[in-house]
Amino acid sequence: MTGKKVLLAGESWVSTATHIKGFDQFPTVTYHTGADELLSALKGGPYDVEFMPAHEAQRDFPQSIEALREYEAIILSDIGANTLLLHPDTWIHSKTTPNRLKLLKQYVLEGGALLMFGGYYSFQGINGGARYRNTAVEEVLPVSCLAFDDRVEVPEGFTPALTADETHPILAGLGTDWPVLLGFNEVELKPGAEVLATVGDEYRSLPLLVTGKFGKGRSVVWTSDVGPHWLPSQFIAWEGYKPLFEQMLDWATARD
Repeated sequence: MTGKKVLLAGESWVSTATHIKGFDQFPTVTYHTGADELLSALKGGPYDVEFMPAHEAQRDFPQSIEALREYEAIILSDIGANTLLLHPDTWIHSKTTPNRLKLLKQYVLEGGALLMFGGYYSFQGINGGARYRNTAVEEVLPVSCLAFDDRVEVPEGFTPALTADETHPILAGLGTDWPVLLGFNEVELKPGAEVLATVGDEYRSLPLLVTGKFGKGRSVVWTSDVGPHWLPSQFIAWEGYKPLFEQMLDWATARD
């Protein structure tokens, strides 16, 4: 049985290192993905998740509303706005290409589901480099992005604080005793947003899990990570890890 089609874009990066051994040195390059745990958890469930690493998304992320409509939900996770704005045809060949942030807004307003998960290149991101502030994507999120680096590192860990009834479809069956997280992106709530969980009093009860409705569609924001480093191994091993993200998709893809 084929599940609902979901596109997860982002969660990949390349690292370079220089190794110095006395007089001699040599470089190495390594490729990493950050969604392995989430993809493994969702495998075999009601969602057929297509993973599009960030370097592929620059070229291959859908360039038409018709292509976006093939998916029940779009997830942006740790992928900056520039990757979606600067298709190689524009970046390298100076040709006009569709504005994929505007297409995502149209997709949601027409009934699509958009989820943004936190990370160094989510919301406004490290050094403000994710750059979703004042974009069409921000318009259909239940939160606004800051104008500067929005990362909050919490090395001592924080425990999520639920602010909605446990009967909410996203929170159902998860209980109130969640594992700790190690950081998040700071965002600001929009009027009408529904806050399901915050980062707790010590960090000003900033939003962690927020939902919203825009036009005929829905969006969900999770301001922490889906895997290391903000999301430690204890969270991944938690029995609520799989249902939490699955139920986010359930709610986002539901139709009024």
